[in-house]
Amino acid sequence: MDQRVVVAIDVGTTGIRAIAVNRAVEIVAQAYQSFPQHTPRPGWVEHDPQDILATTRTVLREVAAQVGAAHIVSIGITNQRETTIVWDAATGMPIYNAIVWQCRRTEGMCAELASHAKTVKQKTGLFLDPYFSATKIRWILEHVRGAYEKARHGRLKFGTVDTWLVWHLTGGKVHATEPSNASRTMLFDIAVGGFDDDLLAIFDVPRDLLPEVRASDASFGVLDPEILGREIPICGILGDQQASLFAHGGWQTGVVKNTYGTGLFVMAGTGERMAHAPSLVTTVAWQRGGRTSYALEGSVFMGGATLQWLRDNLGIIASVEESAALAASLEENEGVYFVPALQGLGAPHWRSDARGTIVGLTRRSTKAHLVRAALEAMAYQTRDVIEEMRAHLPSVVAALRVDGGACRNDVLMQFQSDILAIPLERPAITESTALGVAGLSGIAQGFWTADEFIARAATTERVFTPSMAEKERAQLYKGWREALTRAL
Repeated sequence: MDQRVVVAIDVGTTGIRAIAVNRAVEIVAQAYQSFPQHTPRPGWVEHDPQDILATTRTVLREVAAQVGAAHIVSIGITNQRETTIVWDAATGMPIYNAIVWQCRRTEGMCAELASHAKTVKQKTGLFLDPYFSATKIRWILEHVRGAYEKARHGRLKFGTVDTWLVWHLTGGKVHATEPSNASRTMLFDIAVGGFDDDLLAIFDVPRDLLPEVRASDASFGVLDPEILGREIPICGILGDQQASLFAHGGWQTGVVKNTYGTGLFVMAGTGERMAHAPSLVTTVAWQRGGRTSYALEGSVFMGGATLQWLRDNLGIIASVEESAALAASLEENEGVYFVPALQGLGAPHWRSDARGTIVGLTRRSTKAHLVRAALEAMAYQTRDVIEEMRAHLPSVVAALRVDGGACRNDVLMQFQSDILAIPLERPAITESTALGVAGLSGIAQGFWTADEFIARAATTERVFTPSMAEKERAQLYKGWREALTRAL
């Protein structure tokens, strides 16, 4: 019996998962552990990089204990993308907490640099927004005493979470990233495929800080043997949403996926052609086999995080899981809409000044109405992005492939299909992010061919088909658009 496996490390925003995948593309072992979130001020979100590293080691060891370290062919890494870490090159210690992709502290800095927005969009495919890494790097260099001087003399290292992990998992031997993560820094020219001097000058970031950029399916060194008792190739890295797209077969024309995680991430693969839309991001999907593939993406800041907010901040639900039953207890939303602009609005609006808004409350309104409105908001925000894609993609958005924790919510999935008027395809394995980078790593190691992997990974568990009348669909979406105007 073939006991070999590929292990994927999936570093999310609130927790880290490791999975082991066998030749049949079955998850045979997994471990998950959350880590603390820090919000020192309104709109600020931070992680302790040491928590990320310690949690990664814990879940990696747990999975290795289940499958045996001797049977691990390779390790792939996928990660929350724009989150920014700067550390001391000599000690490996962070000089400040990781500034998370959700953090909005650099809004003022982005406003000051607004005259460069066109250049940024042309070179990077991104908006000049606090979401991305460049202004986070600059903020750290400006606010940590002596940081700029150290950076200019090569004594500091910058990385997104993948780079931070590779550095430490290889014992400080490899300082590298790959194009899907590099393309989220706002410092990377996606057409040329490298960090750009003009962008470095705009954001005042010293080049010596930056990691080497290797292909997504390249070798990133070997695991320090002190961690699992042997050296294991670290091969294959992708940003989390690109990894999800890979698991859905995103190198095929017409594949559009949405990940229902902390945020909502709608992505369509466009192959080796860059597609552009005024309100969406053009990004690198991956670089493999010497070729770069691109994607069109709409990132919504508040997806599942909205339900977490209802649970943790308002206490109106005890768990995210009970949201489906509460929403289903109502026959309709009764005109209650929740625009969850708790950290501004991302795609396709890009309004950092927007604020969370609830409209339509009456004496009849209960917590069920608010929970249902929060769930429906995920579907409406997804449609906002899909409408933009429909206007700028040459291929028809005929179906939506879904993954992420909230895609297990049948109430949400049916409503999403109804409000989009297209089928939704839910795979048997919904941990698509981890599965995707496992696939990339295994393909690079010859464990599978690309066709073998996707044939086994893309098994559909359920298809949700629209059943809502067009008149009702139009009326509900009109109500959402009116609620949006209040938030803006």
